[in-house]
Order: sequence, then structure tokens, then C-alpha cells
Amino acid sequence: MALYTGIAAGDGATWDHLLQNRLVPYTITTLLTLLIAGIIMLGFAVPAAWVISQYDFPGRGFFSWALILPPAMPGYVRAYAWADLMGAAGPLQAHLRDLTGLSARDYWFPNLFSVPGLAFVLGSTLFPYVYITARAAFSMQSLATLEAARSLGARPLDLFWRVALPVALPAILGGLCLALMEAAADYGAADFLGIQTLGVGIVRSWQSYNEPNTAARLALMLVLIAGSLLIAARLYQGRKGVQQTSSRWLVPRRARLSRPIAMITTALCTLILLICFIAPIGRLLWLAQETNARSIDLWPLLRATLALGVMGAGAAFIAAFIFTLAAKRSQVLRMLTRLIAAAGYAAPGAVLGLGALFILRETGQALAGPIAITFLIWVYISRFTSAGVEPLQATLDRLPKNLDSAAQSLGSKGLRQFLRLDLPLLAPGAFAAGLILFVEILKELPATLMLRPFGWDTLAVKAHAYATDERLAQATLPSLLIVGAGLLPVLLLSWRLGATERS
Repeated sequence: MALYTGIAAGDGATWDHLLQNRLVPYTITTLLTLLIAGIIMLGFAVPAAWVISQYDFPGRGFFSWALILPPAMPGYVRAYAWADLMGAAGPLQAHLRDLTGLSARDYWFPNLFSVPGLAFVLGSTLFPYVYITARAAFSMQSLATLEAARSLGARPLDLFWRVALPVALPAILGGLCLALMEAAADYGAADFLGIQTLGVGIVRSWQSYNEPNTAARLALMLVLIAGSLLIAARLYQGRKGVQQTSSRWLVPRRARLSRPIAMITTALCTLILLICFIAPIGRLLWLAQETNARSIDLWPLLRATLALGVMGAGAAFIAAFIFTLAAKRSQVLRMLTRLIAAAGYAAPGAVLGLGALFILRETGQALAGPIAITFLIWVYISRFTSAGVEPLQATLDRLPKNLDSAAQSLGSKGLRQFLRLDLPLLAPGAFAAGLILFVEILKELPATLMLRPFGWDTLAVKAHAYATDERLAQATLPSLLIVGAGLLPVLLLSWRLGATERS
């Protein structure tokens, strides 16, 4: 609905004003943020994935899973923490002044409230998307290929740049496109930092300026960017067949680094983890302890968050389960269900929320009570079903292809086959899917902010409201609860990666 309005909205003064004053700046800011964030993601992810997959050094086992932790902290929560750390009254600048004797006007310090600052926040949050795909690609490369390169005199850096990286590049770029798609959908961090991206423009155009057509045009641009990234990700991932993963080749054995190089490698991995996870979460914990944040009444927030999370995750899980079982029946259904799920995933929450508001406006319904909750759950289903389909489909793909035929030959069909065969076999993937869906809904901000009924503030909404009002102390406890919940699926993913990694 939002996209239709964006296309059908006629030209005129409103469109001219949008084109000259908002559309181009919003789009350029969004694209520039994605460009810088992409460079940061590659800079963090690719070197870390290479050394962890190919070399032994102190702490390697710890870093192999710890570097997956940053997505547990949503971008808007990370922005709150780094804003406090880097502010003029924050500990970083305070220590700098103590060491140098300078005043705040006598030195330059990075400004988080800028496009590079937003890109840093999003890049440090989402780089594990690239790290996971790069690590898998490097780990699955053939020993024969690498040994052939070494026999021809390739040095370690040549081996990386001229052999390993070109082979792994399709997988790396596929992960990068998915990460950038998530970055393009951001609203909370950009709004808090005051950066005028397309996501911020959509929400403000509707709520603050009451310009639905302007919001629809901006939504169209954002979906075009997200859709382009999704298509690019699928194309890059479709080229992963160039990797040599045949079982008749040995997996590369990790080489031992010399002591100085090993210590430098450990220090670099520690620095990445410090920047991307330890420093921001440590600051939130310190603020919560210093300000006695436990005095905040969290029960109404927890009640609304859990209610929406359970309802949304349950509905999205049912949709994901139906899609997964339909994909079993034919290859056409498999492609169709994945396309539908991916289309919803490509649409940012602000766009889906805007579409729901357009429908409510056209039907004359008020945004209140059960109607608002129904539309909010519909947005959750549209946005996150893909996150549930993937673990279910991955579990299904590992099952023997002749299992259905064997069950049918024994007289098990239809509902009986579903209850006695499909459901038990899909249980591990179902648990992972349900957990991921619940946490993704718990962290979701723009759609919940736009559609929630009165009295249904969630942890994410309240944390954003506190932070926007410059009450970071009050925002710490809701933010920490969000991070704590987000750690569960991340740790599950880390465990599964460790269990399946070829070594």
C-alpha cells in the first residue's frame, strides 16, 4: 500500500518540495552511510575470519564464537552507549583532558553524531553477518588449492589476496549485502544520532509533518535500495559453487603463527571485540550500577514486550512452518515461498508500518486496541517470517530425500505423517526459529513505534524514548534486557557453528 501510494502520488508542489529538499539528501545520506558501514564491516570481518579459519594463536577458540556476539546489541542501544562514552562529559574525553591538560575546545575528537558515526555504529553491530560467511568460505577451501599455491612460492599475504580471497569473495559479498540491507532498515540509531536517513524521513514525514505522500515516496526509495541489496546477495550467493568443497580434498589445517605475530593477532581480535561489544555493554552496565537503574518500573514494559513477542513470534512461526512444509511438496513451491518470505524481509519495518497506517486510513479505522495489535502482528509476520524459514529449511535440507517415500510406503500420509515424522524431525530447527523470531520482534523498533496502541510501550520503545530525551541512565536497564535476550540466539548460533565447522 505504501509503495502504491508512492508511485501513484501525483506531481506538484508537494512532490517538487520533496524532490528538492528531502528525497535527494535523505537518499545520499543513506547511501553514504551504507558505503562507510560496508567498509567498516569488511575491515573487521574479513581479516578476523581469515586468521581464525587458517591459524592457531592464543585465544583463537574464544574469539571464534565471541566475535559473533555484537548483533545481540541492537544498533540503537549501541548508539546510546557510544554517545555516552564519546560525549564531552564522557570517560574517553575526560581521560584525554586529564592526560593532556587541554580543554574541550583545544583538541579534535570524533563526532558520533554524524554520518561516519552512524556508519560506525551500524558497521560494528552488523559485521558478524560478513564474518560468518567469510569464515565458512575460508574454512571450506581445499587444501590442494592452497598447497599448490604454496609450492609455487606464494607467501602468506599472496595466498590470502591472490588465492583465498577471490574464491571466497562471492560468499563475502553475499553476507555484506544482507548486512547492508539490515543497515538500510535502521531507524533507532539514525534518529537518536540526528542523521536524516530515509528510515528517519519516513517516520517523521508521517508522524511529525503529516505528509503521507512524502512518506510513501521515501518508502519507495528505501525499498528500492533494500531490494537491490537482496537481489545482489542472492546473485553473489548463487556463485558460491566456485569453491572447492569436495570431500575427496582435505580441509586446510591451521598453521601456527610465530610468537610476535600471534600476540599481534590476539591483540587485534581483542580490539575488535572491545570496540564492537565489550566497551558499549560495559558502559551500559556501569551506568546502570552508578544510577541505580533498578528503581525504574519495568513490569508494564516487560508485560507489553512479552505479549507482543509471544503473539508475533507464534504467528510468524506458524507462517514459517507452513512455508517450510509447502516447500517440501515441489521445487516451484520452494522457490515461491522463499521469494515471498524474502520480499517481506527486504521491506524495512518503517515501510511495513507505513503500509499498515495507509490501510487504516483508507478503511477509516482508528489505531487503537485489537486493530492496532492485529496490524502490528501482521507487520511482524511480513518482516520476520524469513528469519524463521531459514533454520527450518536448513534442518529439512539435512534430512534424507527418500524419507517421505519410506513413510508413505508404510501408510503414513497427510496429517499423520506431519505429526509422526515432520514435526519431530523439524524440532531442532523449530526451536532455533522460534527463539530467533521472538528476539527479532523484541528488538524491533520503527513498526512498533508507529503502530503500538496506547499503553503498549515495549522495552525498545521506552529505551528509545529515554535516550531521545537525553535520559541515558533510565534507558540503560531496558537496553540491557534487550541485549540479554539477544544473546540467546547468538550463543545458539555460535554453538551450532562450532559443532558443524570442519576441522
